[in-house]
Amino acid sequence: MSERNIRIESIDRQAVEDQEVEIVERKGIGHPDSICDGIAESVAGALAREYLDRVGEVLHFNTDETQLVAGEAAPAFGGGEVVDPIYLLIVGRATKHYEGQTIPAETIALRAAREYLEANIPQLTVGEDVVVDVKLGEGSGDLQEVFGEDEVSVPMANDTSFGVGHAPLTETEQIVLEAERRLNGEYADEHPELGPDVKIMGKREGDEIDVTVAAAMVDEYVADLDEYVEAVESVREFVDGVARDHTDRAVDVHVNTADDYDEGSIYLTVTGTSAEQGDDGSVGRGNRANGLITPNRSMSMEATSGKNPVNHIGKIYNLLSTAIAEEVVGEVDGIRDLRVRLLSQIGRPIDQPHVADVQVVTDDGVSVADVEDDVAAIVDAELADVTGITRSVIEGELSTF
Repeated sequence: MSERNIRIESIDRQAVEDQEVEIVERKGIGHPDSICDGIAESVAGALAREYLDRVGEVLHFNTDETQLVAGEAAPAFGGGEVVDPIYLLIVGRATKHYEGQTIPAETIALRAAREYLEANIPQLTVGEDVVVDVKLGEGSGDLQEVFGEDEVSVPMANDTSFGVGHAPLTETEQIVLEAERRLNGEYADEHPELGPDVKIMGKREGDEIDVTVAAAMVDEYVADLDEYVEAVESVREFVDGVARDHTDRAVDVHVNTADDYDEGSIYLTVTGTSAEQGDDGSVGRGNRANGLITPNRSMSMEATSGKNPVNHIGKIYNLLSTAIAEEVVGEVDGIRDLRVRLLSQIGRPIDQPHVADVQVVTDDGVSVADVEDDVAAIVDAELADVTGITRSVIEGELSTF
């Protein structure tokens, strides 16, 4: 039997799916907060891979304080212009000198940020529409050598902190998550007028679901107000279709509800993001590690993006608890709702949490005792393989927001 401190107990609430009111939000990849999350994580991955390539180990770094200061733009049908560029500052720590080698951490960061922006916010011209700056202090000497390619030892936790994961997703959560991903995927591929700044809010009252979408339209691809109205309706119909793939409940979809066509006030942008005009951003202010903001569920306030994937608990335990929750509900029958909380203690091995607390809502006729052993076995196995999370993050296999 494992010596890990794993507790399985009944949760102190109804399953979220059974609660009368549910609220769910997702900030799309072009939202200013998500831009910061995405760049911070892109830079983190680039640094980790570069350290492994150069010295065979992931050295100390963190880039989870990235900030965005909004610019100013003058959108117009057929194409406007950015008047004052967005300013993006990558802030953190990185090891720049190691065993006689000098590692160009800031150059690596700038390259990663540029590549991320070009891939995900293509209407932004780096150096013109957005200015990227990097300020990385030197990593702490006693934290630098923490993870090697060959002899993998379990690192010690860098902090006393916790992570939270949940499963399964409710219908409303699935709708909100899937709608944004598909809008910024297959839909955007066929509809260049839709910018990547798509924010979705889901509200369920009983069996009625309202989905509110804020969708930034790119002015270059919108000739006039009629085309804008058509673009908004097209987004509404697409999201409605996504929603009906996930629920039989009543669904009502609203898009760009602040628009006032009579006044000519619409969500038209030059670059496809509200960052061009007065909307600032910061790492950790948006989606949690599962891609959602879920006030019906407990959440960690730790920023997952940009943290070192080796021993930074704010990253590892949020990702690991989410993975544990998803595996448990996939493998163990009789669980309607589940929450995983992993608490570290600074200096303890990360595979030995201070407590791993799993709380469940079971189906009718199923008791906690019926599932306890199976759940504990999965938690134990996942903790034993905690360094697998590190490798998956470095290889870009896990999303942090």
